[in-house]
Amino acid sequence: MYQKILVAMDMSDMTQEIFACALSLAQQQTQTRLLLLHVLSWEEDNSPLPIPPDLTQLYPAAGNDSTLESWRLQWQEFEQAGLAMLQSYSQNALEDGIQTEYQQITGSAGRTICKVAKEWLADLIIIGHRGRSGFQELLLGSVSNYVLHHAPCSVLIVQLKHSP
Repeated sequence: MYQKILVAMDMSDMTQEIFACALSLAQQQTQTRLLLLHVLSWEEDNSPLPIPPDLTQLYPAAGNDSTLESWRLQWQEFEQAGLAMLQSYSQNALEDGIQTEYQQITGSAGRTICKVAKEWLADLIIIGHRGRSGFQELLLGSVSNYVLHHAPCSVLIVQLKHSP
């Protein structure tokens, strides 16, 4: 039924559940391919603060070289951690015989997920939902809500399991 499944991942604890769901679906079918996608975004909980790389051009007095270099190092570490995560999950899927590829792209998470799904011609997007509501959702937005309403294909939302 689903030949191309885009798996939207971040570096939260929930990613393991999202991946397990995608792997389970892929194993039940033949010829299913997974695309593991991590969007590098300041919206992600563990990302560095959103400081543009050209900070000194925008506000020459606001930042100094060490501040900018510190931010660049934090962002590089964030990028490397994302790639390591994608490589690890990709290897797990490949070991289970599931054709898998991965991408890491900088951008707005919801928009980027929908754009990649459209370009890759995904049949299904699997994404997590942390259960943010009220002010948190208003302030941070809901990536899963955006994807649900703008995706070019079906969307499966994996709900974060809350402790009793």
